[in-house]
Amino acid sequence: MNITKTSNPVFRSLENRSTISQGQGVMSAQGAATKAILLSLIIVVCAMYTFAQTLQGANMGGLAMMGAIGGFLLALVTAFKMEWARFTAPIYAVFEGLFLGAVSGVFERSYPGIAIEAVMGTMGTLLTMLIIYKMGLVKVTNKFRMGVFAATGGIFLVYLFSWILSLFGVHSGFLYSGSLFSIGFTIFAIIIAALNLVLDFDFIVRGEESGLPKYMEWYGAFGLMVTLVWLYIEILNLLAMLAQRD
Repeated sequence: MNITKTSNPVFRSLENRSTISQGQGVMSAQGAATKAILLSLIIVVCAMYTFAQTLQGANMGGLAMMGAIGGFLLALVTAFKMEWARFTAPIYAVFEGLFLGAVSGVFERSYPGIAIEAVMGTMGTLLTMLIIYKMGLVKVTNKFRMGVFAATGGIFLVYLFSWILSLFGVHSGFLYSGSLFSIGFTIFAIIIAALNLVLDFDFIVRGEESGLPKYMEWYGAFGLMVTLVWLYIEILNLLAMLAQRD
């Protein structure tokens, strides 16, 4: 079985898996899409709660922190325990919803209307990349996969370095200052996140063709959510920086 490589860290753990259990059903792209919609609804419902509470002046910092840490830990667990995705993916969606709602609420209080703009931008990017993939305008080759993977890894190394510096009291404002560099870097991150969507679509389609086990529908939907959460945060950050410059 030839498992497609992808720069999404959730999907990359499949590379060394070559056998599946018998008698448990096989993955379908339609099943993965249905589960992705379900996870999206969970995120939206949970986000609406912390978003509304934040706008009313409530301190949602605790829930936001819990969501960020919980979501990160669940992402790591699911990346190595794919068969647990049917259980971990919905919980991940709850955590990420709480986090995204609180963060979006903070931005919304400073820049009214920014949250819905970020949502529309994310959905627009998702639909655009899906159309591009379906039309075959982007060919998912090994060079393409490795290029996107390298770019994704580089972006997260920059974020990791910035986070490490912040632990020592050094706050690198070049990522969020609203400068031309920070805006350019964020646009680059958005482009790479969008290209990751193509790889995610390709993984789901190839997973169906390769006859991966049924639970991989949850895993594929989960991986797609990871990319969409990243894309949304980058778009929200870009809109905030552009608003600062007005």
